[in-house]
Amino acid sequence: MKNIVKPCRFILDSDSDMQYIIDEISNLKCHDMIIHIEAVIHNTVFIQSIKKMIEDAFDEPHIGLMKISRDEPTAVTVYCLSEHSEIKTDRIIYELNQRHISAEHKLKMSRQSMIKRYFTDPLTNLPNLYKLRNDMHDSDQGSFIIIHIDNFKLINDFYGFVVGDYILEQSAQYLSSALDGNSVYKISPTEFAIILNDKLDFYELKTYMNTLSLKLQNLFFTYQETKIFIDFTLASSAGTSWDNVFSKVSMALHYAKDNHLSFWIYEDRMHFESEYEKNLELSIVIRNAIESSGIIPYFQPIVCNKTGVIKKYECLSRLINSKNEVLSPDLFIPITKKIKVYHLVTQEIINKSFETFKDSDLSFSINLSIEDVMSQKIYAFIVEKLATSKIGSRVVFELLESESINDYKKVARFINEVKRYGAKIAIDDFGSGFSNFSYLTKLDIDYIKIDGTLIENIDSDKNSELVVKTIVEFAHKLNIKTIAEYVHSSTILSKVKSLGIDYSQGYYIDKPHPQL
Repeated sequence: MKNIVKPCRFILDSDSDMQYIIDEISNLKCHDMIIHIEAVIHNTVFIQSIKKMIEDAFDEPHIGLMKISRDEPTAVTVYCLSEHSEIKTDRIIYELNQRHISAEHKLKMSRQSMIKRYFTDPLTNLPNLYKLRNDMHDSDQGSFIIIHIDNFKLINDFYGFVVGDYILEQSAQYLSSALDGNSVYKISPTEFAIILNDKLDFYELKTYMNTLSLKLQNLFFTYQETKIFIDFTLASSAGTSWDNVFSKVSMALHYAKDNHLSFWIYEDRMHFESEYEKNLELSIVIRNAIESSGIIPYFQPIVCNKTGVIKKYECLSRLINSKNEVLSPDLFIPITKKIKVYHLVTQEIINKSFETFKDSDLSFSINLSIEDVMSQKIYAFIVEKLATSKIGSRVVFELLESESINDYKKVARFINEVKRYGAKIAIDDFGSGFSNFSYLTKLDIDYIKIDGTLIENIDSDKNSELVVKTIVEFAHKLNIKTIAEYVHSSTILSKVKSLGIDYSQGYYIDKPHPQL
């Protein structure tokens, strides 16, 4: 076949193209030529007409008919021989045809390989999310379950990605064998999915998932003689169709994880969507408020119990929406953390509080979460603010006692740095949950704000009185001032004064206001 010059290929749309092609072929300098007519069907009037025109135009042309797929256009390909060939023309046509068939086969196999790679997870060799969606599109039968590996990040971070990949491979093998007959998919780095062949009602699905969760309990794989236990959470939907099944099962999974359940099944009557829609709407409100300066501080006075004089104000975050409604932090702060704009809220409250008190002699306090203290960005922002404002000696930063401190060194570093500018530190909500008195010994604290749940019924609850009395005595021995929250009546105020609490704050004294 070495004496064949590079072929010339001409696309045919109609009979009228043929005369031009014949003219072009005539201009080719060939000792001999082989002409292929490529078409889906050869016995049409169009193809037979082309064949006759070629036979009429050339002296005994060697014409071969070659079948092609429906995706390809009808064409005429001319193979020029550079010299008279001793090889039989039929043999040349046969070999060219075989070469075409081989190329078609390779192309088909390549396409199949690409499709398989597109629909397959490369690590576990399980069908992936695209395959799952495709299978669900083709069939509306079956029940859909997600299996989430809860502790995968911990495993991956502690042992490294090699062990992490090993755990995923072993999990895939285990699920494939344990769920024989049902389709298992790898749909995300930490999630597998199952489509059960049968459509189960709620109670059947509950029984199945309970059995499956027991199978997955205490599951471990051994890597180099180390047992690595895997924790799973399961979720499904009891709906009768695939409509919004991914969002429904995702909501069920979040609910199960938030409530520390082994599995949860979504039902339409639960109306999880309304909560998600509400959070989505609120996230838009929050972003708009940040852009339009709608995050503002409200100020609540704190009085000295000995003199009754206002000594300081607490700056409390509020959100003003487009309807001029005021939203409390309980409503919007959790969402700001989810959408990763919480640091912007902190910065806004700090900026506006400093601006309000820059020409005042009063002290003011600002709430900080442990997340704020640990954030390098917020840490740098606060230090710069203290350095440039020249009112650092009147600032108190309140740290939430209800948020556990895991890194005392970082917190101590923050406290030491802000105290260089005269700022003071308070522990807020002290006494909520399991109070940690070690905070007071490990950290350089100036104030303790006793949690409102201990104060609000202190006149009638002897246990609350005993706990508060202990806190006050302990604090005073460490030269730490105490502040009572939730002082809502004259009786409560009298009680906290009698216990030796230094300051009071609450609705009996005054509510928070946008102005001092």
